[in-house]
Amino acid sequence: MEPISTDVLIVGAGPTGLALACQCLRYAIDFVLIDTKETITPFSKALGVQARTLEIYEQINLADQLVELGLLAHGVRFFEGGQMRGEVNLDDLATGLSAYPFLLIVEQNKHEKLLLDHIASHGKGVEWQHELIDFAQDENGVTAQVKTAGGESKTIQAQYLAGCDGAKSLVRHRLGLEFEGSTFERLFYVADVEIQGQLNHEFVQVCLAQSTITAFFPIKGKDRYRIVGTFPEGHDKNEGEILYEEIERQIVADTQLTLDISHVNWFSVYKVHSRHVQRFSRGRCFLAGDAAHVHTPAGAQGMNTGIQDGYNLAWKLALALRGRGGADLLDTYNNERLENARNLIKTTDRFFDFGASPDPVIAYLRTHIFPHIASFMMSLDTVKHLIFPLVSQIGIHYRHSKLSKSDGLHLSVNAGDRMPYFLWEGDSIYSLLQQPKFHYIIFDNDENRKAAIEHEIAMGDTGLIDFHSLPLTPDVMKIFGTQKPFHLLLRPDNYIAFITDKATPAEVQAYFDGILK
Repeated sequence: MEPISTDVLIVGAGPTGLALACQCLRYAIDFVLIDTKETITPFSKALGVQARTLEIYEQINLADQLVELGLLAHGVRFFEGGQMRGEVNLDDLATGLSAYPFLLIVEQNKHEKLLLDHIASHGKGVEWQHELIDFAQDENGVTAQVKTAGGESKTIQAQYLAGCDGAKSLVRHRLGLEFEGSTFERLFYVADVEIQGQLNHEFVQVCLAQSTITAFFPIKGKDRYRIVGTFPEGHDKNEGEILYEEIERQIVADTQLTLDISHVNWFSVYKVHSRHVQRFSRGRCFLAGDAAHVHTPAGAQGMNTGIQDGYNLAWKLALALRGRGGADLLDTYNNERLENARNLIKTTDRFFDFGASPDPVIAYLRTHIFPHIASFMMSLDTVKHLIFPLVSQIGIHYRHSKLSKSDGLHLSVNAGDRMPYFLWEGDSIYSLLQQPKFHYIIFDNDENRKAAIEHEIAMGDTGLIDFHSLPLTPDVMKIFGTQKPFHLLLRPDNYIAFITDKATPAEVQAYFDGILK
């Protein structure tokens, strides 16, 4: 059989691999996507979709479709001892911070099908029941050996390989990359069920106890919920030994709620690991999603982080494949996403420790203090502007990246930050930023000056830049913390490459010369 040639071999067709394939389509990158499964998952699995993921999907016209498939959680209710002790309204938590100021709950199987359909609409697909056996790389590319469902062997020759093959990643093992971290001793459980009782389908309901936590997430459809919980420390059974009946007894004991669980669609018991690789790449091979980082389910971060991994990687691969960027540019994927993974694991570990630690002091704060003050705390703008960016992932930044340049301007927004959301002519600013290019934006009210700058930048245009000239409105002044004209260069993933008040074509060219070696 003749070898198959492609730009990128993507191993793993879960949300991370499928989302990376969608980004490859956006940048006209040829790819082969393989997976050992027969098709997409039949289970709900990862549910929470964060604002930053929807902003990414907006660029490929999938955000609204995904929202239609899911359910918006309007608030969180906290229970202890079978009684509601507090409530947080999520409807006004993030107004003005994103076009998607909410938590979207949508089942992973529906999410994956949307991505798969998008890929199919572009004439591509997944090579199902294809198993990666081994691969080798040199300075010219990657050669992979793949086994089909019929036992045949295929050779795939790719310029690059992306391992999106989960926590037990063969790609990671073959690259010899350590997966450092720890494993929580206690067992977690998840169950998708139908419940009649005292739950409100518009809210996430969290039941706090002395040493466990149980959460009910509403799923689209009558009386449908995902239950996530923990067994107490010292539970002496292995994952495979636990039947659903034991899970339900634990739910009743921990929540003290009156619940009629009438149907169980799916359940799983597992141990949670908190780990990340020390490098996201080696040579021409990259890791993304659970292959690179795993952590507790606190905050619904895992799937969204994997999708952002691919979003960061795709535009860099596109430039490299066109001869516009080399190893230094590709290495920024490792530096940027590794810093994020380290921060993420610290955050999710802290969330979990607070939610389920048996420490008497923490347990008292969790069950007797926190539910009563949560609503007040979340009504404060300072808290809102801290919590929502953290959980929704719009607050992720690359300020320490070599791709983030600053000329000393002291604004409220920094090089390396996500482009802030605001309305322009009644629409999201992101509506202007759909092209898979760098974006140069002038904020200035002097039309003559703007025209002169646009002409100068256009004269030195490398074909990489999409140019925008916008007024310096009061909203822009407030967000960026300046009343003076300024310029932005945005990366293709809409993170700020540099901010300046005196850019020239030579300075713009110098930036590209520095990153596109």
